[in-house]
Amino acid sequence: MSDIFICEDELLITAIQRMDAISRKLLIVTDEKEHYKTLLSIGDVQRHLIKNQDFNIPVKSIIRPDRENIVVYEDDPLEEVKKVMLEHRTEFMPVLNEDGKLIKVHYWEDIFNTAFTIAKSDLDLPVVIMAGGKGSRLKPITNIIPKPLIPLGEKPIIEMIVDRFVLMGARSFYLSVNYKAEMIVNHFKNIEDKEYTVSGFTEDKPLGTAGSLHLLKDKIDSTFFVSNCDILIDQDLTEVYNYHASNKNELTLIAAIKQYSIPYGTLEVDNTGLLHALKEKPKMTYLVNAGLYIIEPHLLKEIPENEFYHITHLIEKILKRKGKVGVFPVSEGSWHDIGEWKQYKETLESHGYTFW
Repeated sequence: MSDIFICEDELLITAIQRMDAISRKLLIVTDEKEHYKTLLSIGDVQRHLIKNQDFNIPVKSIIRPDRENIVVYEDDPLEEVKKVMLEHRTEFMPVLNEDGKLIKVHYWEDIFNTAFTIAKSDLDLPVVIMAGGKGSRLKPITNIIPKPLIPLGEKPIIEMIVDRFVLMGARSFYLSVNYKAEMIVNHFKNIEDKEYTVSGFTEDKPLGTAGSLHLLKDKIDSTFFVSNCDILIDQDLTEVYNYHASNKNELTLIAAIKQYSIPYGTLEVDNTGLLHALKEKPKMTYLVNAGLYIIEPHLLKEIPENEFYHITHLIEKILKRKGKVGVFPVSEGSWHDIGEWKQYKETLESHGYTFW
């Protein structure tokens, strides 16, 4: 149980890494004497990072003093515990005695006899999956099957991507295909009793990460998602949409929090060439593009026809005219990428499969 605790004086980046390490999105915050204080959720972290990308502040600085303290007490009946956990969708629930001391924790999987998952919602937005690439970095397997059909356990990754959007409420999918297009489209034709429709549209030549979206300008007239075909994001996508809509963004991208260690001592030198400071093997934290976006439909008309065009070109165009591009952060452990062999191996293992 100690894995789910974080001292209020520890850094925010430590809390994020702790969540990834235990595959949970909730921690119990204590003071320096290990007395219970409150809960810290990934939502708390994300709300802070949207406003301020400071990872090196203490956990206590992002806890709102007026937030509701969600707990149950040792004399509460089980039905009351279930009611509170369902109402707040908490992975686990602190149990306090009458003196306010933490005495145990109820875990979702123990109370409901099932794994904790993102709640199903009814956000029926179109989803475009960019599935036209050759997957050159995953050869030789992509000589036989296209990258979107590479399996993660019992399903190919593109079907797992679709399943996560279906959980959100999506029912209409558009696949941008080119390389081995027929195999990808036929895969979905062979899925029985689908709760969704899948339409393929073909780019006759490589058009970059956004060029083929021009072909949808007369087909999509609402806010929509665009996803790369080689990523999985463990995130409630309704929260991303709510952020996008409430801020009236034209485009919102999901960014993964990545920490890199520099294996050398770094030097800070002043303008006279004298050493100012030395840092031994520092760690640097960045937000990196995770390959999932929410886009407003009017942007489809701003993508040039039949030209090689990356989504970064579209983002730069929006920024140039002072449009709004939002960034929604997720933890490094919530972003699974299979674009290269090393990443594919790590993603397989994170899902409980052995790499051959």
